[in-house]
Formats: sequence, C-alpha cells, structure tokens
Amino acid sequence: MSVVALVLAAGRGTRFGSDKRRATLADGRSLLAHSVERARAVFDDVRVVLRAGERAEDFGVPPDCQVIISHQAAAGMGHSLAAGARSLLDSHAQAVAILLGDMPWIESATLRQLAAAAAASTIVLPRHAGQQGHPVMFGRDFWPALGQLSGDEGARSVVQANRGSCVVIELADAGVLLDVDTPQGLM
Repeated sequence: MSVVALVLAAGRGTRFGSDKRRATLADGRSLLAHSVERARAVFDDVRVVLRAGERAEDFGVPPDCQVIISHQAAAGMGHSLAAGARSLLDSHAQAVAILLGDMPWIESATLRQLAAAAAASTIVLPRHAGQQGHPVMFGRDFWPALGQLSGDEGARSVVQANRGSCVVIELADAGVLLDVDTPQGLM
C-alpha cells in the first residue's frame, strides 16, 4: 500500500509558552525535526504543513520534504489539514497518514503496521489502552472531504460521518497518545 505522510505543524501551541516546534529533545534535534524524521523512516513522501512566512530549514526539516503553507493556520487545525489534503492531488498514494508535529515518540513499527492496514476506502484509527491516538490513515476516497475542512476540529467530522469505513488497530505503542503540549511534556 502506498501511503503519503502529512505532518501538521502550523499550530500556535500556545499552552507551551513558546514555539514548541523548536524545542530541543535529548538528541539535540527540534521536536518538529524529530517527528518528521520518524515519518521519513517509514514513508517515501513526507509533506510538512507550516504557517505562511515559515521556512522548513528553520525547523530542521530536510529539503526532500515538500512544504505546504497553510495561509489560514490561525483559524484552526482544520484549515491546515485542508491545505495539506489539497496538496495531495499530485500523489499516486492510496492513503495519507496524518501525523502531528508534536508527537515524536511513535515507533516506526507502529507506522508500518498502520500503513499496512490502509486502503483507499478505509480510515485507520490507532488505539492504545482504549484511547484513540495518532496518526490516522485516510484512504484516498476521503481526501476530498479532508480538503474541505475548516475550524479547529481537525478531521473528527470526516471520521464520524464514515464510521462504517473505520478500521481500529489496537497497538502496544503508547507513543500514539503522547504529544507535547507543555515543556514538561518533553521529559
């Protein structure tokens, strides 16, 4: 199954107190660079959504990653996700993995397992210890709906409208639940 990765990194992260995408992890890389590298270890095509006026190199994002600019990022994650989904028109992939730029601890094996379950007509939902996590894999059939999103709810409405197409994958990887909202979350 061919899956393209879309890393959402255009949010403000106001609870963090500063630009968390630049926060340094123990290995010296930024939070965003680490999250992107996790995606690059599994997916051949990795795209990163940033805010207008930002440059990938300022965050340690490798030059082989396509950067998508979300001009309405301040209006919510839905706008950033829509901008990323609209960028997929040139992709031949059958599914997209929606990753968050503040989730650097998802294991490569987990990403491979989720990608293996993806199909053009399914939405793959990762779950750990009874909680839904990330990344969610959206089959190509759902890309037009993703491209119409707005507001701050992300793709929840697409998932809810297509429950019959959802496949839940139970995972041992707690990394699918671990995002960084505060500086303490880096520990």
